Order: sequence, then structure tokens, then C-alpha cells
Amino acid sequence: MVYTKKHPALLIMGIIFVVIAALADSGAISEIIEYLKAGKYSGEMIWMGYAFGAIGVVIGAWHLWASHEQGNVDYYLSTIAGAIFILLIAMLVRWYGAPLVAVASKAIGPVMGAKYLHQVLGLNYVVLGILAGIITVNVFGIPVWAENGVRLSRLGLKTGVILLGTLYSLAELQSLGKLSAIMVGFFVLGAVGMVLWLGRRRKIPNSMAGVLSAGMGVCGVSATVAAAPVVQAKSVEIAYTIGTILIWGVGCMFLFPVIGHLLDLGHIQFGAWAGTGILNSAQVAGAALAYQPDGIETLKVAEIFNITRVLFLPIIVLWLAVWYVRLEETDPSHQVNVATVIFEKFPVFVLGFILMFALSSTGVFAPAKHYKGKYFDNNVAAGKLLKDEQVALLSAEAGKVERADRKKALASLIENRKVMTIESETVVRGIYNAKVLSKDANKVLKKATKVVRHTAKRIKKFRQWITLLFAFGLTGLGMQITLAAMKQAGGQPLFIGGIVGTTKAVLSLIVILLFVRETI
Repeated sequence: MVYTKKHPALLIMGIIFVVIAALADSGAISEIIEYLKAGKYSGEMIWMGYAFGAIGVVIGAWHLWASHEQGNVDYYLSTIAGAIFILLIAMLVRWYGAPLVAVASKAIGPVMGAKYLHQVLGLNYVVLGILAGIITVNVFGIPVWAENGVRLSRLGLKTGVILLGTLYSLAELQSLGKLSAIMVGFFVLGAVGMVLWLGRRRKIPNSMAGVLSAGMGVCGVSATVAAAPVVQAKSVEIAYTIGTILIWGVGCMFLFPVIGHLLDLGHIQFGAWAGTGILNSAQVAGAALAYQPDGIETLKVAEIFNITRVLFLPIIVLWLAVWYVRLEETDPSHQVNVATVIFEKFPVFVLGFILMFALSSTGVFAPAKHYKGKYFDNNVAAGKLLKDEQVALLSAEAGKVERADRKKALASLIENRKVMTIESETVVRGIYNAKVLSKDANKVLKKATKVVRHTAKRIKKFRQWITLLFAFGLTGLGMQITLAAMKQAGGQPLFIGGIVGTTKAVLSLIVILLFVRETI
């Protein structure tokens, strides 16, 4: 069978990429980019536009005018059209679609304080990419020339999960107490087990139960993507899980701060609760900042709990591998040895995640104690120390600060012209978030924290590739989801997710009220 189709689509898409790059490079669309506040994507538009445009033009010309014969060259190069098709849609969403939604959201006004509508609903490039893929396949259909390449989306997701391991470091967990680690482990494992149990009771497919358990138990979208191949989950099952997580997360963002204030939870208590009970990382941060808009103590605790959940990912994937194979063994036509799955068929990309995490913890990519590549280092060059006028401005407004810890941190900053310790940096960020000083003084505080909080260059590159791979993979995933398949799946995932999410939120709150104090 010859897979390559003689069609001009790939050549045209290559030209579109080149045009986008040329327009961004020349400044011809600078006003549009400025309106969308998409300046941070300008570099991507240029290098990706030229690089993938060249690939599209060259291979597109080969598709259109060369003679094709059955073989490896035909098979592999035929996938390029579908891959570029996914990438073009994903990048149009990332560069223009998501920023446009953000601009429209901000025009409507804030929701939950400083959180705008698109942030609360999670309408970022990930969700919008999936929606774009779903609309594409259900309204227009996947073109014949793109069908073979759409499958590459899963490869993009697996590669993204591998690189995800570089963002975390074991040393970052040193501030966790035993109770915190035990609590997170209990609720992660408990939520996974509960979903699997309910899945059997509600008679949903094992693949659906497996992928939903990872998403609801561990860390949302990343866990869903990582567990899907292990339980052979269909695209629609992955989509249902992601939808359930996002719906649950939106509700939690509104409810958790209200309940927290009613119960008068401390910052550590609420941070522990949000980090345990809310799945999506962005929504964990949103709830923490909504609860404490005048500081970051709550956010720091929530982030630590969130990291811990991520580190349970390999354990859960291994559990699901054994669970799924044992269920398959009950079918005489599917006799599979569990040891074979663990030692021979365990997903390589999950092993890649573990390897990358281990390397990250040694300090190969960034200093060993880092979170998503960011680390504290106050070796500040003389040219970046606070200037006389900036010191004078902070000194003049120091009287506005009332809390003792903030007074001390601000006084140290004024005296040394830089942030001296990581503890002081946390407090200074809290002063900035509280907005007790003037706008100009806040700019000085922001600058002071930025010069001591660095991002490793390697991690910055990894994060960029993770973002692009997830944009590509999830848009392609959306292209494999039909409305007919969604109807067939029914509302069971949302029902089970709601029960498990509510149970975890209530029980974790009880544990926190009983055992967690303001020092962990």
C-alpha cells in the first residue's frame, strides 16, 4: 500500500508557516501581536515558521510531484502532512487563539479577584487545542492525506511526559514533614483505588477506569496522558478524563476559598488542602492566590503538595499496569504474564520521566534544589543592585508595611540593596502581592525578587519543548474524538469523578483540621 497522497496541502501549509515567520520577523504584524499581548511568542513564530515551513515546502513538493512506491520512505514521509496539519492548528491556537480569548476575558472583567474568566475556566492553549481538534474532526473531518500523520500526536505527548521529569527536584521536598507526605500519598492512592472500585461497580470499560483513576488521583492532565497507553485508553476516554478534571477544578477554585474563610483556615492548612484536593496545577495556584491575595505563604505550601502528587506518577502507572494486565488475564483469549508487562512492556516514556527526574535531582540541568527550573541565588552583579532613588522610594514608603516579618525583610532589602535569603524573598513577594506600596515601589520589589530568582537555561528550553509537544499532542488527540464516541461513553466518568473528588476534598479537609497546624 502506498500511503503518500499526491496533494498540495503540505506544500501550502509550509508556505503559510513561512509567511507567518516572515510577517513576524519583519514587524508587519507587530500591532496585532501587541494587541494580543503575544510578544513572548514572537521568537517561536519566527524560528518555527521558517523551520517547519521549510520542511513543509520541501516534503510537500515531493508529495505533489515525485513518484511514490510502497516502502519505509513512503510510510514515514507520508506522516509529515498530518503532523504539520496538527502543528499548524496547534500553533494558530497558541499564538493567536488563546491570547485573543485572554484579551476578551480581561475586557469582560476579573472573576474571583484578579483571576480573569479564561484563567478560571482554564481556557488556555491546552484546552483550546483539544477543542480545535474536536471541531476539526466533527465539522470538517480529517483529510485523507493527513490521516497517517495524526497518529504522531501520541508520540508528542509521550515525549512531553519524559521531559516533564526535568521540572522537578527531590531536594524541593525537604520542607515537607512526614505528615504531609503521608497525607498526600494516602489520598493519591485512595483516590485511584476508589475510581477503580467505582468503575467496576458502574461497569465502565477498564481502560476508562484506569485513565480516570490516574487523572483524579495524581496530577490531572499529565497523569492522564502518562497512564493512557498503559491501560490502552481511547482518545475519547482521555478527553472525558481531562474534561472531568477541568470541570471539577473550576468548581473547586470557587468553593475552596469560600469554605476556607468560613472555617478560618491558616495559610498552611489551606495550602495543604488545595494542594491535595484540587487536581489541575493552575487551579491549585488560582485557589491559593484567591484565598490569600496579599501574600504567597499559601501558594508556597500548595505548590509543594502539588509537586509531591506528581512524584507519585510512576508508582501509579506501575500499579495500573499490573491491575490492567491481571484483568485481561481473566479473558482466556488474553493470557498475559504480569512480569512480562512490568519488565518488558512497561512504558518507556514513564521510565524516561523517572530518569529525567533523577538527573534533575542531581543538579545536571539546574541547581539540585529547584522547582520548574527556578532557584534562589543572590550573587547579584553590582549593576543590578537597587539604585539610590529606588532605595529612597522604598524607605519613604516603609511606614505603610505593618507586619513584623515584612518590616524586617523590607529593611534588609533597603540596607543591602538586594534580597539576602530565600525566606526574605518569599516575604518580599508577599509585600508585592499585598500591594500595600505604590505602583512604582511595587516595580522595585518585583525587580529585586527577579534578580535573585533565576531560571536555568536548560530548563527554560525543556519547558518550551514540553509546551510545544503538549500543544501538538493534545490538538492531535482532539482530532481523534468524535461526537458519536462521546455519546457512547455517556456521563459515567463525570459521575464517578464527582464522587471521588468530593470524597477526597471532604476527607482531606477533616484530616487537615485535625492534624495540620501552622507549622508542618
